[in-house]
Amino acid sequence: MGDLRIAGIYRYPVKSLQGEGLAAGVLTEQGLRGDRRWGLVDVDTGRVLSAKTEPLLMQATAYTDGEVVRIRLPEGELFAPGPEADAALSAWLGRPVRLENAAATEGRFEMNVDNVDDASPVIELPCPPGTFFDAAPVHLLTTASVRAMQQREPASAWNVRRFRPTLLIEAAADGFAEDEWIGGTVRVGGAELAVFAPTVRCRMTVHEQPGIERDLGVITAVNRDHGGNLGVYAVVRTPGRVAVGDDVTVG
Repeated sequence: MGDLRIAGIYRYPVKSLQGEGLAAGVLTEQGLRGDRRWGLVDVDTGRVLSAKTEPLLMQATAYTDGEVVRIRLPEGELFAPGPEADAALSAWLGRPVRLENAAATEGRFEMNVDNVDDASPVIELPCPPGTFFDAAPVHLLTTASVRAMQQREPASAWNVRRFRPTLLIEAAADGFAEDEWIGGTVRVGGAELAVFAPTVRCRMTVHEQPGIERDLGVITAVNRDHGGNLGVYAVVRTPGRVAVGDDVTVG
């Protein structure tokens, strides 16, 4: 497989908002500490909002300031969780929402069954207990896979921010390196992960983000050339610290 190392660590304190890059973090059984621990819950339906069906969410940013999560709206206003944040977010989205901690609610979100067709049926799915993740606490993506897609669809911009990995792993190999890890063990820094499935890509990859244009070609290319998948999902078998530059070993 050649040398593998952590090239990036990304945390998203609030589900579907922009997040933050980290120099280091701690992987726990519930993923990167502080990741997807908050979500915007629709007051009327009780569902946590997702950019799969609410793309506007990707225009706001959440980050940690010490032990406090802060949200920055596109206009620049800063809010910490509380009534003021709920009121500002409700006004921005045009519906009543409240910022909730995943530990205090049973998360459910919606998505289209077809990742290309906005008019396809919408289904409701549960989040893993205690989090606002879609399916798994850790998402791994290699630079090899990003390069492979860039070569197949050079007209699109393959910015890693489209794919929201937990860990971006530098890999010199050609092709989709992490596909070979499914069913195996990956050691990253002081943590050990069990890789169990490919990451099925959704509509979020094509949505406009700050500095990134909307591009339907991204998801159509992934569907065409790699079965709709890019990256892999993992669970944390042994918690531990990870840092940019740490070696990654497989097997």
